[in-house]
Amino acid sequence: MLYWLANLSDGGDFFNLFRYITFRAGAAFFTALIFGFLFGRPLIDILRRKQGKGQPIRTDGPQTHFAKAGTPTMGGLLILSALLVSTLLWARLDNGYIWIVLGVTYGYALIGFADDYAKVTKQNVKGVSSRIRMILGLALAAVAAAAAAWLHPADLSNQLALPVFKDALINLGFLFVPFAMIVIVGAANAVNLTDGLDGLAIMPVMIAAGTLGAIAYIVGRVDFTNYLGVHFVPGTGEIFVFTAALIGGGLGFLWYNAPPAAVFMGDTGSLALGGALGAIAVCTKHELVLAIVGGLFVVEALSVIIQVLYFKRTGKRVFLMAPIHHHFEKKGWGEAQIVIRFWIISLILALIGLATLKIR
Repeated sequence: MLYWLANLSDGGDFFNLFRYITFRAGAAFFTALIFGFLFGRPLIDILRRKQGKGQPIRTDGPQTHFAKAGTPTMGGLLILSALLVSTLLWARLDNGYIWIVLGVTYGYALIGFADDYAKVTKQNVKGVSSRIRMILGLALAAVAAAAAAWLHPADLSNQLALPVFKDALINLGFLFVPFAMIVIVGAANAVNLTDGLDGLAIMPVMIAAGTLGAIAYIVGRVDFTNYLGVHFVPGTGEIFVFTAALIGGGLGFLWYNAPPAAVFMGDTGSLALGGALGAIAVCTKHELVLAIVGGLFVVEALSVIIQVLYFKRTGKRVFLMAPIHHHFEKKGWGEAQIVIRFWIISLILALIGLATLKIR
């Protein structure tokens, strides 16, 4: 919204800064961060009063989790509020990709909020049925995928870009929308599964968002894409403002979510942020790179799939408990030890993902 101030510039004054994505991204980061610090504690107090017993704890989970009983959930509202205010202030609102990412983020936030609300009010870990959540998530992803395909340049629309291989494209045709739906829904649910320990999900989300934001900025500049040999997707650079705001809001949330957590992110935050990552990957034509950058989320989701399929087939378990972070808890790893090691893995995977831009 504040981008319009650039129109007041004659090219050599302060207002000219508003033309630059990097300036607005920095401003978005600090706006969201300050918002998180200012409103974090009041929001937590409200959630605690409204929720009473807080998020219900799984009875079959690690015994250490029972000490967290009474901790309020829906803390994702803090991230999402900071993200929305900051993005609307600093991003160009005439950019279609911004609205796609915002639409996915807050559409999934509503699904997650309904699930959290059902869990808290009924004091039941099941919440909204998985079938309803999946149907709504797929419908939302279909709209976003179709919009992204429409916005992409003609030579990239419905194409799948391959990392590492220069100028390599696979024409998916009418299969692009279903493929993009799987990316968005898969990312949303993978982050949701990862959100099981204090601080475990939010830092990898911020790392992935920072990486995808850098990719969005690069593929949105023709000079960078020509130098690196990647596909130019005009307009995606504006997503960098969104990801900067997400990181700022995420840090504000982590201040309160660090062990021992004063608030949980809840499905409100995890589904929304995972969906955002998937939408950014689709918009920037880096769907496959997301699998590398968000490799931790992929492993968490695969651990659940493997556990369920193997148990149905044999009656035995591959892991002591799924998702895999609970497996390590059962093996005696401390919560902080798991969280920090998973953060390190996320950072390594993000660097590998970035390296695909240069390796051609």
